[in-house]
Amino acid sequence: MKVTVDQDACIASGQCVLTTPEVFDQRDEDGIVVLVTPDPPESLSSQVREAAVLCPARAIQVVD
Repeated sequence: MKVTVDQDACIASGQCVLTTPEVFDQRDEDGIVVLVTPDPPESLSSQVREAAVLCPARAIQVVD
């Protein structure tokens, strides 16, 4: 699994961080998503996919 984020599209809602803090974080200054783990382990697959679905800006892309 490969994860990418579009920081320009991010609206800093934080749903990704709440769902999968092992993979996503937010910048302190503006809350924009930061990708901590671009190649997360398979054990986090369902949480990462949920984060992508929950993102209101659709700023998270997941590719198998």
